[in-house]
Amino acid sequence: MDIDAWVWWLIGAVGLGIPLVVTAMPELGMLSAGAVAGAVTASLGGGIVAQVLVFAAVSVALIAVVRPIAARHRSDRPQHRTGIDALRGRQAVVLERVDGNGGRIKLAGEVWSARSLDAGQSFEPGQQVDVVEIDGATAVVM
Repeated sequence: MDIDAWVWWLIGAVGLGIPLVVTAMPELGMLSAGAVAGAVTASLGGGIVAQVLVFAAVSVALIAVVRPIAARHRSDRPQHRTGIDALRGRQAVVLERVDGNGGRIKLAGEVWSARSLDAGQSFEPGQQVDVVEIDGATAVVM
């Protein structure tokens, strides 16, 4: 059974595309696109040298052009804090007296258990406090 060269290039493209999906390495996608270009060259009757040159040129060009653009977008992306990281540094209102043993605060519209950072310090209902950290389901305030 004789398989045409363009089929081998497509098999190579799929072979590079599978690890791309598994590892999320965009370079493999660019190599896969180069293999597709090699398959097109083979289907148009280009020799093996032309196929390899087209594969190399397309792959290198994609890596040289797309990779710096992707890196720039990755570094320019705003860093949004989520989850408990977003609660650190926020202000809360004391609902029940908070001291080193515990208490209740209203933080981001929700009622949280809280304790003071300094065990000797206490906060009365209505006071504003700053959230220093989240320890499990307890906000540590000062």
